[in-house]
Amino acid sequence: MSIDRRQFLDACSAAGLSGLFPGALYAQVAEEGDDEAPITTEHVATAESIAGLAFTEEERELLVENLNETLEQYEALRTHALPNARAPATIFDPRRGGAEIPEVSPSDDGAEVPLPSIDRPSADQDLAFASISELAHLLRARKVTSVELTELALQRLRRYDDRLHAVISYTEDRALTAARQADDELDAGTWRGPLHGVPYGAKDLLAVAGTPTTWGAAPYKDQTIDETATVVKRLDEAGAVLVAKLALGALAWGDVWYDATTKNPWNLDQGSSGSSAGPAAAVSAGCVPFAIGSETLGSIVSPSTRCGVTGHRPTFGTVGRGGAMALSWTMDKLGPIARSALDCAHVYDAIRGADPDDPASVDVPFPFEAERSAASLRVGYLHEAFEEDYGNQAADQTTLEVLRGLGVDLEPVSWNADVPVGALLNTLDVEAAAAFDELTRSGGVDDLVRQGENTWPNVFRSARFVPAVEHVQMDRLRVDLMEQAHAVMQDLDVLVSPSFGGGTLSITNLTGHPCVCLPNALRPVDEGPDERREPGSISFVAPLYKDQNALTLAHAVQKETEVHNRRPPIR
Repeated sequence: MSIDRRQFLDACSAAGLSGLFPGALYAQVAEEGDDEAPITTEHVATAESIAGLAFTEEERELLVENLNETLEQYEALRTHALPNARAPATIFDPRRGGAEIPEVSPSDDGAEVPLPSIDRPSADQDLAFASISELAHLLRARKVTSVELTELALQRLRRYDDRLHAVISYTEDRALTAARQADDELDAGTWRGPLHGVPYGAKDLLAVAGTPTTWGAAPYKDQTIDETATVVKRLDEAGAVLVAKLALGALAWGDVWYDATTKNPWNLDQGSSGSSAGPAAAVSAGCVPFAIGSETLGSIVSPSTRCGVTGHRPTFGTVGRGGAMALSWTMDKLGPIARSALDCAHVYDAIRGADPDDPASVDVPFPFEAERSAASLRVGYLHEAFEEDYGNQAADQTTLEVLRGLGVDLEPVSWNADVPVGALLNTLDVEAAAAFDELTRSGGVDDLVRQGENTWPNVFRSARFVPAVEHVQMDRLRVDLMEQAHAVMQDLDVLVSPSFGGGTLSITNLTGHPCVCLPNALRPVDEGPDERREPGSISFVAPLYKDQNALTLAHAVQKETEVHNRRPPIR
């Protein structure tokens, strides 16, 4: 039987030996110079040491028979094209940890946010940095038009993008058509809500019919997808105006995409982090009031921190992912990046809800009250994490003091996770490798800009060698982690954590808990112009399906502080 690299990989998978390094073993077969040589017991014996297994010679003989008999079956699987959007039959459900979805009332009106009464700013720069609530009032009162705001957003994006590299493509014709429609409706007295007529940007992993959807990656830079993502449709219905598709690190990792590295408006010597690199940079620079990002393992929290803006990673499943690039079906979430928690609440209210194109999505209520007292919330904090020595410690301690000044009784807590969280994160690697299986097998990963150890090409290849049995065990242990996290969160309304400390980022991305990351520091940069800064952040985590709690506490803190209102030196 002739065997090629792909068949050998399939054979190892069939035997539960996909944790081995098939490429090396195939090379051993090839060196024997016999194209007809099947997998032998000697190959299996070599593989055992890599997988940490030990079989008898008799067991190897039986195993070899199975390996060589199943090659055709696995070849048959490969003949069926699987689009990136095709989710597995198994659906991740965060409720396995013990949480329940609050009942959705037929009269659920969502967020309660009064609009401020203000005059139109005299300077366009002030208009560019206005909040969504302020813009909503100005638009509704007809003190500004949606066309004006849309043209301002497009102008600022074009003005700064030679330095920021935040835009992959503009949607100008679509935007101006939507803006004119919004103005016509507002002139006629029709108001769809606080996003009506407000421009925004979308991470370029969201499909928009008639526009490129590149996923930030060279193999897909000419890709168009003839559909529009559910989240974009919902923003269309809310009257928001999409002005640009914004950069993401290739295939949702980092800030390096096929054309450039997206930069941090607070320090242009630095990338904006990622993978929601363009959304965070564009919001920070006052180019758009908000943007839609995504997070699988830090892709909203990290760029929001780097660029000094507010990011909201919603509860898993509360925002439909139809039309979004899949990286990890059990960990991907879509959410808003804006300048404040209040702005994030406006956007989340518009995009939440079940999606027929996302089998993991659910309907949830959102009883957000902007004026709710912070003192009414039960708040825990990861006291041991805050005592460690880390870069943003002083700013985080100041935020804890702001909370105490608001009457919050901070209760010291710990995650008490006794499962190997790092090992569970292999789930992401395996699902991402499956999502881009064909790209790896075809060699298309070689066209990605970033190559080397800590990059997608290497991760995709390495993940092929995670044994199927261990992958299932990860899934089972993940339920233990979910139960342990629920035990901590069920007696709290919010948990406060360093954004990158205490294991919170990894744990909550695996369990699906929502997080609001708010800027709380602008530290001077040692080298370079004096006006450059290094932003820092703190994170508020809420129980599953209670995003309003984290947003409420973040809003209360931001009413007492000014960091989120500061403007970067690029302006």
